[in-house]
Amino acid sequence: NNGGQMAYYPILNIGFNSIISKNRIISIVQPDSLPIRKLRKSAEENGKLIDATQGKRTKAVIITDSDHVVLSAISVETLIQRIQQIKE
Repeated sequence: NNGGQMAYYPILNIGFNSIISKNRIISIVQPDSLPIRKLRKSAEENGKLIDATQGKRTKAVIITDSDHVVLSAISVETLIQRIQQIKE
């Protein structure tokens, strides 16, 4: 019980007004390696791919604890900086 207060879930802006819960992120990786391309294809085939790029080039792939693969047009470095700025 949290005393009637709303729970706080830190969120990360991944571009184009799209957000993801920071607590659900397992990894943020570059999109260009063969294993990541295979992971992306598998996620797409299994309905677990979320494309948040708005048609822009994918600069980061976010892997979540629910096995979703999220594509972002924001660079890995920028996303890491944003995560570090989130208050817990």
